[in-house]
Amino acid sequence: MFKLIAMIAIIDYRAGNLASVARALTYLGFTCEITDDRKKIMTADHIIFPGVGAAGRAMMELKVLGLDDALKEAFAASRPILGICLGTQIIFEYSEEDGASCLGLISGRVRRFPDPLFDGNARLKIPHMGWNRVEWIGMHPVFTGCHEDSEYYFVHSYYPDPAEQRLIMGLTEYGVKFSSALAKGSLVAVQFHPEKSGRPGLKILENFCKWRP
Repeated sequence: MFKLIAMIAIIDYRAGNLASVARALTYLGFTCEITDDRKKIMTADHIIFPGVGAAGRAMMELKVLGLDDALKEAFAASRPILGICLGTQIIFEYSEEDGASCLGLISGRVRRFPDPLFDGNARLKIPHMGWNRVEWIGMHPVFTGCHEDSEYYFVHSYYPDPAEQRLIMGLTEYGVKFSSALAKGSLVAVQFHPEKSGRPGLKILENFCKWRP
């Protein structure tokens, strides 16, 4: 496969889910590196900020590694950044998980799904785990070619609630309707896992890696 000229840094802050992102990018023909090296992150063409786990522990690791400031600087410099799952949640100001103060790149908070949670009379399980659709409500280059009938893979007990509704690009229904795709400047973020979402997810990753905000 033809190698596209771009260096993508996948941030390693001990939050897992990194190898699957790297495999997806390699499959698409992009050069990527899993790294916690601040200099490599700051000089990368694009930055991917994935993650699974708990917000409090993730923020602790970011601070220990000095990557919290690196992300803030990259955002201020309009470096393209893609948040995935936990990486999407901790770009907000505060998470109800662990009562964690987060990066504050986007105003708002991360909320836990209500418990009990219902779809009609049927009680839903928490975490929200499995395939679900996204209602695309905003126009953005990274989400070009995304269709309403496509499904994406979710695993989460908390969801982002931005203070500015105009930042929401996509909504998903799971007992409540929540923001599952967001964009602000050079930052885009998705609550689902594009690297585990088949062709629709790969399309989002490809769009992001080609994006020049």
